[in-house]
Amino acid sequence: MLSIAVCDDEVLACFRIAGKIKEILEEMKRSCILRQFQSGRELLQASESFDIIFLDIMMSDPDGMKTAQILHRKAPDKILIFMSSSREYVFDAYDVEAFQYLLKPVDDKKLKNVLHKAILKTESYSREFILLNRERQKRKLFLDDIYYFEINGRMVDVHGTEGIFSYYEQIGELEAQLQDKGFFRCHKSYLINLKYVDGYNRQEIFLENGENIIVAKRRYEKFCQEILKFMQKTGGIL
Repeated sequence: MLSIAVCDDEVLACFRIAGKIKEILEEMKRSCILRQFQSGRELLQASESFDIIFLDIMMSDPDGMKTAQILHRKAPDKILIFMSSSREYVFDAYDVEAFQYLLKPVDDKKLKNVLHKAILKTESYSREFILLNRERQKRKLFLDDIYYFEINGRMVDVHGTEGIFSYYEQIGELEAQLQDKGFFRCHKSYLINLKYVDGYNRQEIFLENGENIIVAKRRYEKFCQEILKFMQKTGGIL
């Protein structure tokens, strides 16, 4: 069952957001555990594990950003949605991979849109993986843990959070296998995970792990379209 937390030290604001979330979920015919907290400390001490957390930034002891940092260290897969009356902390929100940043007073339509996207993301946390064959052995690699694939002669080098794993494969077949999985072939030798794109220009794509990947001139416009679609699907700043 879906579980959602709303944390705001303003009692009325917390009550209003929780009420709106409940209305939206009833429209969607979704059952949910919904809890309210009036401080970051109270939220951090909760025994429950929440899928989605709506978090006010302007709180004290600790503030919303510090609370988010602690939550992110404990469980990076939590969907954090910030709420604030100021845009001042928008870029700080990237440090904890916030899903959305909503300005107060929160618009009902934006809240509904964000909640829909967040729920879709929770449903995609099935941890998809691929099975790779090398030397009569099979290895399971989770797609979320892969930065990019690189062609190296007849081999494919898989660059991920656990290092580099090499195996025999044709990148064309791999590209087809990963269609609609959040990967894009930006160059004849590279297939990148759009999840880890941190920035780009017409020559290179900058990944969160610090590496720069070449983007082919003829693939640049398509890449721009795909990264925009990916961001719209998975969330962003509103």
